[in-house]
Amino acid sequence: MDSQKRRSKAPKGILWYLGEHPDLLQRYTDLPGLLRRMVHLIKGKIEQARQALRYMGREKLARRFPESDHILAQLVLFFWGNIPRFTSKIREQLYHIRRRSIRSGSRRRAVFERIKLHPALFLGSAVAMAAIAVVLSLYTVGVSVTYDGINLGTVASGRSVLQAASNVEKLTCKTLGYITYTVDTSLLTQETRIVPRSKVQSQQKLEEKLSQQLGDIAYGYVLYVDDEPVAATEYEGALEELLAQLKTGYITNQTVDCYFVEKIDIRQEYVPAKLMMNLGYIAEKLNATKEGAVTYTVRQGDTLYDIALDNKMSVSSLLKLNPGYQSDLIHAGDTLTISNAVPYLTVVNVERQNYLRDVAYSVEYQDDSSLYQGDYRVLKSGVYGKEDVTANVTYVNGAEVNRDVVAAVTLSQPVPELQARGTAPRPSWAPTGSLRWPCYGIITSYFGYRQTGIIGASTYHSALDIAAPYGTNIYAADGGTVVASGWANGLGYRIVIDHGNGRETLYGHCSSLLVSSGTHVYKGELIAYMGSTGISSGSHCHFGVYINGTAVDPLNYLP
Repeated sequence: MDSQKRRSKAPKGILWYLGEHPDLLQRYTDLPGLLRRMVHLIKGKIEQARQALRYMGREKLARRFPESDHILAQLVLFFWGNIPRFTSKIREQLYHIRRRSIRSGSRRRAVFERIKLHPALFLGSAVAMAAIAVVLSLYTVGVSVTYDGINLGTVASGRSVLQAASNVEKLTCKTLGYITYTVDTSLLTQETRIVPRSKVQSQQKLEEKLSQQLGDIAYGYVLYVDDEPVAATEYEGALEELLAQLKTGYITNQTVDCYFVEKIDIRQEYVPAKLMMNLGYIAEKLNATKEGAVTYTVRQGDTLYDIALDNKMSVSSLLKLNPGYQSDLIHAGDTLTISNAVPYLTVVNVERQNYLRDVAYSVEYQDDSSLYQGDYRVLKSGVYGKEDVTANVTYVNGAEVNRDVVAAVTLSQPVPELQARGTAPRPSWAPTGSLRWPCYGIITSYFGYRQTGIIGASTYHSALDIAAPYGTNIYAADGGTVVASGWANGLGYRIVIDHGNGRETLYGHCSSLLVSSGTHVYKGELIAYMGSTGISSGSHCHFGVYINGTAVDPLNYLP
């Protein structure tokens, strides 16, 4: 029974207490609410402190000694009350220091007053000190350096000489890609002496002279074209002036812009000595090309397609490099450009030009049954119009590459041209306008001057000699009308065909003729057999082409 009473009187635990007061449990487990109460409590304490300080300030101004039981307030009041005593102590110490300084100064002044200097001695001393100052400002101790007997100048110390030699070794390895490089220090002599300050040079200047004397690398202004070093010079600003002069050769009064296509950069650094050149040679190098033109001489049986394929390019690119040629008009011996020379610098010059330009006229057609199909005749000539054009013309190294029209004003309208268009069916013998080879064989004599050694043979050959076995077929090179067929002295049996528009073809030295004068023949028609009649050294066909009665080279018209 007693034990039960003791247990009933024992203090209850915190859990029992919280169970009896659930509002208190909720209050302490509410973390946001707890934080707000803590903040509110801290703000209250801060406000109390501010009020206490304000009270103390008011009491101080009213010259009433403030009182407080708070330990912090008492400490503040203690230090505040002792401030006058501390400042008085500091002023007293400063006063004693100043008095000691005055007494020591007086003693030094008394010593100097007892010493009596003669004015001449004082003046001499002043002059001597001034002279020493002047000498020290104009002269100094320097180290004169020579390499293999060549004077390299003077530097401030021997350490600068050794450092310069070490730097030159490192720069040479870096510039030339060497693994090791050593300066022969046995040839490097030093002499310490007093020299004018103006003669003392920097360590960098000594490095330049030493590297120049060694002859492997040099320090200068280097011209880079597309990040490739091209040339170098030791003269500052010379490369910039040279580049400006290169542009001047392309600039006109109409130039609006002039620049280099390549990336141009000028750097000041060490380079291999072989890149150091005089300005004249640099100008010559920049005006030249870094790659020469590549050409190809056409051989028998070559075609543009095969030539382009062998050189890894397209036929259109090959024709662009060789204006005037056509895909079916190349001959053995022709020289074709495969690639142009590549210049070091490409100068682009843009000019603003004003000029008159023709405006093309249109063509109107009128059917005409008296003309063959594919033939036309001008009934009324067209007239070009005119327009005033303003254009930006771009030149690359003096050659026009682009013309961009900025504005164009029409001054007169074009007048259309009227043409008659043939509607009659074209006969098989009508000329096509192009020639084919009259026979197969080997060219034994080309168009132009020659020496045959045959009595009676001409020295100027106005045709092609195509040799083949006796009796080889000879065909009409194009459709037309036979205007001559028969014997012609030195030509033997020959045929002349008129192809219209002033063009004729001649076939000589035939063994027999298959067409007569006045006959219409079509292109590729068999007209004769090959022989060696007339003045001839063997079986061949004398093939000539005439334009308005003048002999021309047949190779210029054959495929």
